[in-house]
Amino acid sequence: MEQKDLKDLIKTFDKSSISKLVLKDKDFYIKLEKKAAAIQESYEMKTPPVKIEAAKPKQIEAKPQEEKPQSANITTINSPMVGTFYRAPSPDAAPFVNVGDTVKKGQTIAIIEAMKIMNELEAEFDCKILEILVENGQPVEYDMPLFKVEKL
Repeated sequence: MEQKDLKDLIKTFDKSSISKLVLKDKDFYIKLEKKAAAIQESYEMKTPPVKIEAAKPKQIEAKPQEEKPQSANITTINSPMVGTFYRAPSPDAAPFVNVGDTVKKGQTIAIIEAMKIMNELEAEFDCKILEILVENGQPVEYDMPLFKVEKL
C-alpha cells in the first residue's frame, strides 16, 4: 500500500463511526483502533496543558492584528491527522523547512507520527513559510494549523 493510500485510509477511518479496522493483504497488515488513539491523545493532552494553553493566547493576540493587512494568498497548512509533529526526519537532522523558505508542491515540510507510523506531510501547493505554529514534538489534532504560508 502506498503512503498516499495509507493517509487516505487513516483520514477515512478517523471520520467514520467504526472503532476498529484490520486490513491484511499479502505482506501488508494494518490494525486501526480509535479507543487506543483516543486514550493516548487524552493522556498526551493532559500531561502538558500549561504549555499548550500558554502558547494559544500568544497566537490569538497576534493573529487579529496580522490578519487585516494580509493578502488573500495567505493561508494555513493544517494537520491531516492526530499525532506528534516533527520538523526534521531525525533529532540531529536539519528541519525540513524554516520561516522564510520557499516550498514547492510535493516537497516534504514535516512528519506527523501516528500510531508508530511516520507520515510525511507534503505541501499541496507552492508557498512561502511565514510562520511555524507548533513546536517540534508537540501533539497535534486533526485539522490543527501547523504552518502559516503565502501561496505562490
